[in-house]
Amino acid sequence: MDMIRIGIMGYGNLGRGVEYAVAQNPDMQLAAVFTRRDPASIQTLTPDVPVLAADKAAEMQDKIDVMILCGGSATDLPKQTPALARLFNLVDSFDTHACIPEHFAAVDAAAKEGGTLALISAGWDPGLFSLNRVYASAVLPQGETYTFWGKGVSQGHSDAIRRVEGVQDARQYTVPVESALEAVRSGAQPVLTTRQKHTRECFVVAKPGADTARIEKEIKEMPNYFADYDTTVHFISEEELLRDHAGLPHGGMVIRTGKTGKDCGNAHVIEYKLTLDSNPEFTSSILVAYARAVWRMHEAGQQGCKTVLDVPPALLSPLSGEELRATML
Repeated sequence: MDMIRIGIMGYGNLGRGVEYAVAQNPDMQLAAVFTRRDPASIQTLTPDVPVLAADKAAEMQDKIDVMILCGGSATDLPKQTPALARLFNLVDSFDTHACIPEHFAAVDAAAKEGGTLALISAGWDPGLFSLNRVYASAVLPQGETYTFWGKGVSQGHSDAIRRVEGVQDARQYTVPVESALEAVRSGAQPVLTTRQKHTRECFVVAKPGADTARIEKEIKEMPNYFADYDTTVHFISEEELLRDHAGLPHGGMVIRTGKTGKDCGNAHVIEYKLTLDSNPEFTSSILVAYARAVWRMHEAGQQGCKTVLDVPPALLSPLSGEELRATML
């Protein structure tokens, strides 16, 4: 079996999750880890894997088949993904929904310039939930689709809070509004605003002497993250954060309600649900599966930027077409 050589850019929660996931896939091997921290401070789980400074990535171009980017969507990926797409086939988990078209265009131009294949926004939303929205709306064209997230810790939103000046650490929980969820599951097809579907709860450790009023205002007014939601900000100690908010659970659901038949007389509900102990480890496993698809598509001659909507499902699996037909179909 030819091994797909994986590089990891960024070694936080997501990067470590990718390393675990690579180890679970028999057709993959970890080739290198890249970090903006001191490489000597990084202890990988895989023996003898080189850990290099992020700016040394170009020197490993011929030793990596697919680079998996594990930075944040707020400030890292908008710059990193286009820059690295000129050098590597890659996968990222860019999750700022409103900015995906812009990100796609930048990455597409870079990947075509470099002759590579780059897949963006591979996670569970955007990602697996995107697929389910497409499948469900195609099957039930007469209907409505609703997406709910949580209750759980959002990595991207937590990272966005940590970028606010004066913030030492933070966790952000996305919480579905239960009355909205019940109304959707009933098949009533309510019209719901963003604010009516979810609330956001933030637990923030401020740096000593930081202006907490300014921090709270900046969080609540942050576009694409908090401005459209009822957001609560709690300032707590580092000890409280470590004691009460150390885990990274998450989950959510895509619900499609629709009608079929004469006079649309029959009602149907499609619900796809995830319950996750570890948001970063689950997201990492998705990134690794799509890395396999990226390598296969590149080997078939494809270039430019793709999303999960462009990937045939069979390319995600290490199983052959014959095995998939016998066991999965």
